[in-house]
Amino acid sequence: MLSNIKDLATKLAPRLIEIRRHLHSHPELSGQEYQTAAFVAGVLSSSGLQVQEGVGKTGVIGELQGIGESNRILAIRTDMDALPIQERTGLDFASRASGIMHACGHDVHTTVGLGTAMILSQLAEELPGKVRFLFQPAEEIAQGASWMVKDGAMSDVTAILGVHVFPSIPGGSVGLRYGALTAAADDLEIIIIGESGHGARPHEAVDAIWIASQVITTLQQAISRTQNPLRPVVLSIGQINGGRAPNVIADKVELKGTVRSLHPETRANLPAWIETIVANVCNSYGAKYEVNYRQGVPSVQNDYMLTQLLQSAAEEAWGCERVQVLPEPSLGAEDFSVYLDYAPGSMFRLGVGFKERPTNYPLHHPQFEVDENAIITGVVTMAYAASKFWNTNAS
Repeated sequence: MLSNIKDLATKLAPRLIEIRRHLHSHPELSGQEYQTAAFVAGVLSSSGLQVQEGVGKTGVIGELQGIGESNRILAIRTDMDALPIQERTGLDFASRASGIMHACGHDVHTTVGLGTAMILSQLAEELPGKVRFLFQPAEEIAQGASWMVKDGAMSDVTAILGVHVFPSIPGGSVGLRYGALTAAADDLEIIIIGESGHGARPHEAVDAIWIASQVITTLQQAISRTQNPLRPVVLSIGQINGGRAPNVIADKVELKGTVRSLHPETRANLPAWIETIVANVCNSYGAKYEVNYRQGVPSVQNDYMLTQLLQSAAEEAWGCERVQVLPEPSLGAEDFSVYLDYAPGSMFRLGVGFKERPTNYPLHHPQFEVDENAIITGVVTMAYAASKFWNTNAS
């Protein structure tokens, strides 16, 4: 099976590069992936898959039925949306949409999903069960997976696999992580309510800006002394709004940020911990406050058996020297975790870094580029892992 998959991938390589460049040139933002979805549906239909459009608003499902009698369904998820970033790569196939760019590699993810579907469709008679391809919208706003699930994308799914590019890994290599791969990501809003006054008489007012600065400093200091250092928490305030004039003491400040964590128990305690600190600071200086904590997506926790499946597939396909077991997780977030509430799964990292360049730009950078040779690595790894799925104990 592996030799057949590699042969088919080699023949498809020019077409896959063409697909990726088309997608890169025509990026669409979260929830607006109409042209992308239509393109994906067309490729899947031409490969003989049963296609369902409009899943999760702008998502697409393609189903490939093997000839066997197994009722186990393997899902393969890739995401399609781009970011509101003005591209500065200078590529011939750079984004044609002003202010929109595939700066997170979702064009590569979609291409890997399509390539896997194209190859497995030619080997369907060797598949004992069904493969369900999920082309998801709106990952960048962490909503698309929930939309897809609501529309039945995970119905009867036995297991799910995913992929995400990683520029810090050399192109053509595969990164695997057992257990936690990404962090839970939650949204935080803190409102400090003081009393306005003249800038020349601060003692007659309650300075919301100064108190907000104390809140930020205290939260950052408290993390290192009240949270378990073996269970990391990252709290970042990225937006501050307050004040009306340079000589007027502000009576209201809004802080907005993100909170990242890896352990469910730690995450569950964070809202109360944050509110206690905010309350203590505000009470000390006579201010009122509001704390709004919204849980976002949970941590991606890779299933052990499915990660073993990916590792064996990658090592057999490319050799152990091109496969890395990653020593630590990322504190970035991924709504692939939403699917894991419905079936075990595993996501692997696809190396897209250029070996000959001293610097590879990170994800979400306007000059982010990928080594396109990695596309074949991703397609073969995913297709071969899928072909091996029914011979494993993963469930």
